Amino acid sequence: MASPWRTAESGIIVTTTPTVEERPVQDYLGIVTGEAIIGANMFRDLFAGIRDIVGGRAGSYEKVLKEARHDAIQEMQAEAQKLGANAVVGVDLDYEVIGDTGSMLMVSASGTAVRI
Repeated sequence: MASPWRTAESGIIVTTTPTVEERPVQDYLGIVTGEAIIGANMFRDLFAGIRDIVGGRAGSYEKVLKEARHDAIQEMQAEAQKLGANAVVGVDLDYEVIGDTGSMLMVSASGTAVRI
């Protein structure tokens, strides 16, 4: 059983499931998205601090990706809130290399804004 994730800032429930258990959808308000882009300089800085790797994991790199994911979700929640939603269901997170030289990474979050 998946549990919804809610941030204290917005109070908007975010879940990858199509519904929130025992809370039927009253209104579907539309698709909402949020994006965060990490630039090339950040990657260079991260790899410069490669000694941060512990047990085969790059802690700094994971921290930056986590922050980018959080920012994308927050942006999506803000868009949902503007529509009058109190939840976003069916959330999908994507990671995409962008730019002519693949020098940036975009984290995007999308889902359906609903009122439950």
